[in-house]
Amino acid sequence: MQDPQELLEKINDKMENISVQLEKSKIEDYVDFMHNWKKLLINNFLGGLARGVGMAIGFSVLGALIIYLLRYLVLLNLPIIGRFISEVVRIVQNNI
Repeated sequence: MQDPQELLEKINDKMENISVQLEKSKIEDYVDFMHNWKKLLINNFLGGLARGVGMAIGFSVLGALIIYLLRYLVLLNLPIIGRFISEVVRIVQNNI
């Protein structure tokens, strides 16, 4: 069996390792951040705003690519696809 002094030294070493790991993980900063509601609100608002702008830009680019591809397909004058696209255009024009 180990003597009490060795056991205390092992426990002390483990505690030091745990404290170093906690400092590295910056849990204190995270807890402070979570308790500061103004900072949390601003951070979440800006994150949501950035996601919204990113989605708007992404959908715009995707829509432009789809329109470009449809125009290209119309120029190819494929019978089935051309008929489908002309039907879609006719429906849209009737509803406007």
